[in-house]
Amino acid sequence: MSRSTPPAEPTAPPERPTSWLGNLIRGALIGAVETVPGVSGGTVALVVGIYHHIIDSAAHVISAVRHLITGPDRRTGAAEHLARVHWRVVIPVGIAMVLAVFTVAGPMADAMDNHPVMMRALFFGMVLASVAVPFRMMLQGLTTERFRRVAVGKDPSEARLRPLHLIGGALAAVSTFLLVSLPPASVEAHPVVLVPAAMVAVSALVLPGLSGSFLLLTFGLYEPTLRAVDELDLAYLGVFALGMVLGMVVVVKLLKWLLDHHHTITLALLTGVMVGGLRTLWPWQDETRALTAPGDDAGPAALLAVAGFAVVALLLVVDARVQHRFLREHDPHGGAVRG
Repeated sequence: MSRSTPPAEPTAPPERPTSWLGNLIRGALIGAVETVPGVSGGTVALVVGIYHHIIDSAAHVISAVRHLITGPDRRTGAAEHLARVHWRVVIPVGIAMVLAVFTVAGPMADAMDNHPVMMRALFFGMVLASVAVPFRMMLQGLTTERFRRVAVGKDPSEARLRPLHLIGGALAAVSTFLLVSLPPASVEAHPVVLVPAAMVAVSALVLPGLSGSFLLLTFGLYEPTLRAVDELDLAYLGVFALGMVLGMVVVVKLLKWLLDHHHTITLALLTGVMVGGLRTLWPWQDETRALTAPGDDAGPAALLAVAGFAVVALLLVVDARVQHRFLREHDPHGGAVRG
């Protein structure tokens, strides 16, 4: 029996022909939902078919900068990576994302100020539905690992959820719950807090289903950041941008490495973080973040929470179908691996 050559590394799908207008609309959708906790811009990018192009392009830009700074062959190496960027997608999407964020930030901040209970109820339903995403990705990874083990003659039962994964997720949930229970006065928009928060928030781009706005809400920086965008607070935005750049270089690379080498436990921890962070979105709480019982507005708030859950659940169903279609078209094993 002849030895077959190992399969090539998976790559992003070929860039399909798209118009600038179409990519501007895609970017506007992604930018608008990035201001909404519970809805992931990465998920929308997947649904509209450009997620892999954006992630692939970001990786090449980071590699180009690294080559330019450290070498070897600084100019040649950087030019090679920049030539692989999907500029036809990245440029219009990036422009539209920025314009959408600056357009939506003010109204969203006003809504949070004027209707905090209703907005938190809406976001609570959205994030609750989004918890399914890292959990589903964890199960998909285990299914893929079982197929890989069968292919190489190993015991597929080893690829399963273990007590360590469950304990890790539970500890992450409890730790996050306690962290977001701190009074808001203890979390200020200081560069020492803002830079790490921006670094973590930008990592949501790597993981469809994890919302950067939700992470900012967890840190207590959601409304200050929206206000800074709406009022063009350049000092605040400059520090935040610095954190985003550092996050793209450090946190995004680290998260990708963790997902590649410790997939299940990483996603278990992320699931726990999202579950614990739901405490931030409980609609009824006072100025010190102490939880209170539902008031007379419980009925409308519950309806909004259900509506938010339904919207995200519908988006995730579409997302799942897009992913299955992608696997059928690009999986070298003929789409045998399923989540």
